[in-house]
Amino acid sequence: MGEQQHVKFPQEVIDEYASLGVDLPALFSAGHLGTRMGVQIVEASADRVVGTMPVEGNTQPYGLLHGGASAVLAETLGSVGSMLHGGSTKIAVGVDLNCTHHRGVRSGLVTGVATPVHLGRSTATYEIVISDEENRRVCTARLTCLLRDVRPGDGEHVRAAS
Repeated sequence: MGEQQHVKFPQEVIDEYASLGVDLPALFSAGHLGTRMGVQIVEASADRVVGTMPVEGNTQPYGLLHGGASAVLAETLGSVGSMLHGGSTKIAVGVDLNCTHHRGVRSGLVTGVATPVHLGRSTATYEIVISDEENRRVCTARLTCLLRDVRPGDGEHVRAAS
């Protein structure tokens, strides 16, 4: 996801993952896909995840922000929130993503804000609102993640990166 130096994580989350030797910014990212798309996480907690993505480079043939790009941003933000809710003993796996596209965007930066709708023991659901630079709603998404127990080998590539 590119540089993660400015991500704001709650201190207790930083401490929990540091004690496990896990690279927290790498764990809560969209990986190589997020890097290619320019996704940046700005703020992250189980109650609110904020991220940005440039429109340039993420457009469809008509020059508008691609709906799939909005879906990537939405799933990334909702997954980060779900993982923070689940904690270090759980892995969040997206099982349902719904996106409604309200308006086209041709340039600039879009910002997504994910807030919880449901935070349970085995699932977490987030609403993600993506807006343009004029704070006009571009897309509304809902993501539900299954929270499953960590298994041996889960996240080894993340641990190896640290």
